[in-house]
Amino acid sequence: MDGKTRCFGNSPGKAFYAEYHDAEWGVPVHDDRTLFEMLILEGAQAGLSWETVLKKREGYRAAFHDFDPGRVAAMSDAELETVLATGTIVRNRLKVWSARRNAAVFLDMQRAHGSFDAWLWAFVDGTPIVNRPEGFGDVPASTPLSDAISKALKKAGMNFVGSTIIYAYMQAVGLVNDHVRACWKAPA
Repeated sequence: MDGKTRCFGNSPGKAFYAEYHDAEWGVPVHDDRTLFEMLILEGAQAGLSWETVLKKREGYRAAFHDFDPGRVAAMSDAELETVLATGTIVRNRLKVWSARRNAAVFLDMQRAHGSFDAWLWAFVDGTPIVNRPEGFGDVPASTPLSDAISKALKKAGMNFVGSTIIYAYMQAVGLVNDHVRACWKAPA
């Protein structure tokens, strides 16, 4: 490895994980397609390790039309069955079918708010929450804010958006920066 101290991704053979940590995790995202991608991937991760889903990311991109929410919302039952049969993603029927449902809700939210980005980032007034945890054990699994976002997404009709999933999503898209103090990416 390169000798940098990271929150995760330092183990041998985990260069892809270190790359994700260094380039994406905690970096503010304002692109609706990327916000949709991470929402689907975080939902897919439920009950699994993030590493498992991250390794299958390209399979998800291929299966779900590079996370174009309009195309995912329009997927037929037969297309979803094909996705389940491919083996390039986590083959969980509820998670696969929820991608289509969540895409339709995502599009409704875009129409109602101008963009999903505008809706999501309003929860933090457009400014990331910067935490300074001493260690990864100090990072919460959920917060009152992730509870509120989860509740709003569920009310809108989304699935696989529980508070713990949403807190991980908030970290992934930079609403929250939880890089530990010793990490080279920790805010000054």
